[in-house]
Amino acid sequence: MDNDVFQHHYPEDVSHCYGCGRLNDQGLHVQSRWDGEEAVATHVPDEKYTAVPGFVYGGLIASLIDCHGTGTASAAAYRMREREMGSEPPLRFVTGRLEVNYVAPTPMGVPLELRGTPTEVKEKKVVVDITMTAEGREVANGRVIAVLAPESMFSRSPKE
Repeated sequence: MDNDVFQHHYPEDVSHCYGCGRLNDQGLHVQSRWDGEEAVATHVPDEKYTAVPGFVYGGLIASLIDCHGTGTASAAAYRMREREMGSEPPLRFVTGRLEVNYVAPTPMGVPLELRGTPTEVKEKKVVVDITMTAEGREVANGRVIAVLAPESMFSRSPKE
């Protein structure tokens, strides 16, 4: 396990997300890590995510931005609190709002790089601005407003 990857620090009971869950065998396995003050992730889409031959389906682009954003939010919250990633209690964030702008057709078969910058970090809310590039060219950007997951989402806590 790569300890630099934010998503690898999620508790097992919330590591099944289709986009970023390390325990989802059929998932995308988005892996985000710090690069200075930005979080970076790279993903090469599989052909099954084709919109038009040669180009990536927009829903995949939104999923990548979403999961990179919530992972970055979690890491930013740990940083703000000066806590080690994965320390208890868990700081797992979920999407409160997702905004995606499609800037240019996204080519299939090349690495897509996502760079996220936390622009607002509060106790229960983190805003992350994200840019996606393919071959050095911006193809999409977005904003994730992530909120701290309620304890009721964790299987080890009582359901409300």
